[in-house]
Amino acid sequence: MTAALTIVAVGLQFVLYPFPVSQRWLTDELPRIVVIGFSASLLVGAIFEFRRMIGGRVLGSFLLGTYHRPRREQRIVMFLDIADSTALAERLGEVRVHDLITRFFFDIDEPIADHDGEVHAYLGDEVIVTWPLGGDPERNARSLRCFFTVEERMIELAPSYAREFGVVPRFRAGIHAGPVVVSECGVTKRQIAYFGDTMNVAARLCEHCKVAGETLVASADMLRSAVVPHGLSVGRHAGLMLRGRRTPVEAHAVHRHEPA
Repeated sequence: MTAALTIVAVGLQFVLYPFPVSQRWLTDELPRIVVIGFSASLLVGAIFEFRRMIGGRVLGSFLLGTYHRPRREQRIVMFLDIADSTALAERLGEVRVHDLITRFFFDIDEPIADHDGEVHAYLGDEVIVTWPLGGDPERNARSLRCFFTVEERMIELAPSYAREFGVVPRFRAGIHAGPVVVSECGVTKRQIAYFGDTMNVAARLCEHCKVAGETLVASADMLRSAVVPHGLSVGRHAGLMLRGRRTPVEAHAVHRHEPA
């Protein structure tokens, strides 16, 4: 980037102010242009890297002070984690399973971005992804499409994982929709935090997948706000008593239609 900026700056210099190249220009002006180009490239690179690390929306929220005071928003929340990660750690060792989890998160990033998901946090072997909850059922179905696109991606990459790690990671997810409270928190390390029952229910639905032997469980609240994409089917509803909740949550397993 430094080279590109320097070439552009020098080119503009000659276009706007044509003059013969002198020894003074080479010793005084050219080094100054290079230093300016290098400084600009460092600044732009730092901004892009910072944006990549914390996310464009979060960076914009910090700069604009959007969540300086807590705000209530309607969100779709998906908790997705790797199944049997403890057993994987015993089998592969902590370092190798960390490599597997890191690669898994890297490989599913593109499907998440393609479906406009926002990665809220990585927690161990789990990722939290959110979408705005609006009035368009098609857009509200992005979380469902995202999950099965991730599934397709992992099927494609299964031979590669088998060669590198000797195992193909399995995963599961819980999806819920509703109000969340969003605010900045922390001092020495600031972040955007999500609070509320919607977060808790999504996490518990992900946990329920293990008990029920399902890969995806979505709440009825979420499914009522979305159209079920073609090729997917919704199982019978079940009233789930989730840990930390006194009232049951109506939820459904979601599956892909098996080809005839």
